[in-house]
Amino acid sequence: MKTVGDRIPAFRVAATVSREAGKEFADLTEQSYPGKWLVLFAWPLDFTFVCPTEIAEFGRRNADFAARDAQLLGLSIDSQYVHLAWRNHHPDLKDLPFPMLGDHKRELCSALGILHPQDGVPLRATFLVDPQGVIRFASAHDLDVGRNVDEVLRTLDALQTGQMCPCNWKKGDKTLDAQ
Repeated sequence: MKTVGDRIPAFRVAATVSREAGKEFADLTEQSYPGKWLVLFAWPLDFTFVCPTEIAEFGRRNADFAARDAQLLGLSIDSQYVHLAWRNHHPDLKDLPFPMLGDHKRELCSALGILHPQDGVPLRATFLVDPQGVIRFASAHDLDVGRNVDEVLRTLDALQTGQMCPCNWKKGDKTLDAQ
């Protein structure tokens, strides 16, 4: 699995970006949001059970990420068409404010090293990528365990201080002085 210090792999994928007719899809790359932090989070498959709870929560918290100059990017091995069908079908996903990347060829998931060895679907992986394309945080959960969006935000806040942050640090808390 790609980890801290690695560069985000180059990619070009079709993404579901809207439900508006004629504006549903766009091709996105790792350079589509210059100057922004990227919060790339993967889930195993569309039309499943744990996944929409996470995706919907990221959607509800989109403004919090945007306020930190970060762009959310969801990712699974489903195509952009399956993503659109899921968004049209699931009430909590209808108005998602971030792209859902379709990696049906598994190229990006393979490059990230996040495919489950037996099931061949992405782990619930999360990557925080700085504006220079360097991964600054990487985590992966088992297929059955959802992640904590508050912790992703807390980690992003800590990384953006450029300082040392102690255990349980939260935005507004003092950072550590090594001198």
